[in-house]
Amino acid sequence: MPDQVNPQITDSLTQTNTKVVAEAPAQAMAMAYQMLAQSVGHSMQNATMTQQNVQTIASAATAKAVELITKIGT
Repeated sequence: MPDQVNPQITDSLTQTNTKVVAEAPAQAMAMAYQMLAQSVGHSMQNATMTQQNVQTIASAATAKAVELITKIGT
């Protein structure tokens, strides 16, 4: 059994390892950008829901104020 490993095998492993290590920063940045985009999306959804709830309260308050104004003369 030979003690030496075929150079083609070592070259193949070296190239594979180099490729994985070289792609790691790009993968990490892509994941960070996806997380940022998701966070911004959730923030926008929360802002929209808050605006909708405030508008509902404002409409109810306006209706009550109009009702009180109309009752003043009676």
